[in-house]
Amino acid sequence: MDTRVKICGLRELAHVAAAAEAGAAYVGFNFFARSPRSVTIADAAALALATPHGIAKVALTVNATDAELDAITSGVALDMLQLHGAESPERVSEVKARYGLPVMKVVGVAERADLAALDIYQTVADQILIDAKPPKDAVLPGGNGLTFDWTLLLGRVWRRPWMLAGGLTPDNVAQAIRATNARQVDVASGVETAPGLKDERLIRAFIAAARA
Repeated sequence: MDTRVKICGLRELAHVAAAAEAGAAYVGFNFFARSPRSVTIADAAALALATPHGIAKVALTVNATDAELDAITSGVALDMLQLHGAESPERVSEVKARYGLPVMKVVGVAERADLAALDIYQTVADQILIDAKPPKDAVLPGGNGLTFDWTLLLGRVWRRPWMLAGGLTPDNVAQAIRATNARQVDVASGVETAPGLKDERLIRAFIAAARA
C-alpha cells in the first residue's frame, strides 16, 4: 500500500504542480501569518483551483477565530481544515459542526506524557497529525525541522487515520515509516532550500522515498 503524502506550506503554482505530478495525496496552504509559508486567501484560492481533482486541499490554521475561518472557507475551495494550535476538543467539535469539513488536529509530541492527548483528540477529530512538539521559545507551532522519538508511537491503538510529521526529509522519511508503520506523512521544511522556499526536486524526492 502506497504511503499517502501531504506537502504543506505551498505558495507557488509550480510547486503545487510538482506535488501533484509526483503523487501527493494532500496539499496544504498555511494561513498562520507569522509563518514564512503563509499565503493570502486570494493566493490560496488560485492554488486550490490549480490543484488537480482527487488531491485533498488542506487549510492550516492556528487558533483561528470563527471570523478568520469564515473568510478562509468562503474564499478558498477546501477539503479539510488542519488545526495546529492549542484548540480544545470542544473547539474541534465546534469547527467540524460549523463548517462541515473534515478536521485534522495536530498534536505535538516530545515525550511519553504528550501521548495522552492523542486519545482525547481521536474522539473528536477526523484525522490526527502527530508533529514534533516545538520548543517553548519557538515562534512557529510546526515546520521547525524537528523530529521526535518515533518509538513512542509503537503499539498504539488508532481510532482515526493519522499522519506523521516533524523533521521529515527525503533522506529519513523511509526510516520514519518503517519505525512507526505510518501510512501517511507530512512535510514542510524538509522540502525547502530556505524557510518557505520549496524545491521541486526535493518535493519529488520526498514523495518517491515515502512511496517506495
